[in-house]
Amino acid sequence: MINKNKQAIPNTLFGKDNFIWMLVGLAVMALGFFLMAGGKSADPTKFNDNEIYSFTRITLAPFLIIVGFVIEIFAIMKKPKEGDGVKNI
Repeated sequence: MINKNKQAIPNTLFGKDNFIWMLVGLAVMALGFFLMAGGKSADPTKFNDNEIYSFTRITLAPFLIIVGFVIEIFAIMKKPKEGDGVKNI
């Protein structure tokens, strides 16, 4: 006899913490891409190498993008907590 009063436990691959870490990683990557993006030059006929080759665009932005990818890998590999909506078989 099947008990119809039992509620099905959702079998999700990731828990709440995993999704939070994924959002953090996505935000860090978005910040890196935003910092890497170019701004409008005051005079488009002149090349200003200080704007193009600044610390922010050459060093900080790629570093943030790599850190964002590392956070994403951590979020995917992190084992969800017991009772976090994940059904263990």
